[in-house]
Amino acid sequence: MKFPETNLYFVGFMGTGKTTVGHAVAQRMGYQLLDSDVEIERKVGKSIPDIFANEGEPAFRALEKDFIEQGHPAEKCVVACGGGLVVQPGMLELLKSKGVVICLQASLETILKRTQGSRHRPLLNVEDPMERIRALYAAREPIYRQAGTVILTDGRPLAEIVTHVIRTYRREAAEFGR
Repeated sequence: MKFPETNLYFVGFMGTGKTTVGHAVAQRMGYQLLDSDVEIERKVGKSIPDIFANEGEPAFRALEKDFIEQGHPAEKCVVACGGGLVVQPGMLELLKSKGVVICLQASLETILKRTQGSRHRPLLNVEDPMERIRALYAAREPIYRQAGTVILTDGRPLAEIVTHVIRTYRREAAEFGR
């Protein structure tokens, strides 16, 4: 089956499945999967927690912007964007100018379950991670809602999510070129 060559960008809160779903979608489409966080770590030779600790969140956000502007191929990629990437001013418009944007969503309880114990999430290294998730989600949700089609990942088999994403991608990629 032939796919359009437009990039697909997954946005959404941490723990919603952007990398997991992205991997499965990229494999099925024969596209390259790029995780923005992994690509940034590779480029600068530091972990995300190290960047946050030593250079601060603004430095990390600048690296994210650079990656989206010029750090990846212009087509045939599925890009799993970091949870805060799309929240930066102008980033949603930039993503939409480069390809199809799909927002993955899950309940806050699912997000907590999926992110617990991860040392690679500096924004959750706090006393009460659920309270931090609630606050961050409340601040980001309006932007996520503007991002594009929202697909829920709670309690659904991966294969079902992948089929839904690919159907949505095909429809939106066909419109993207016009």
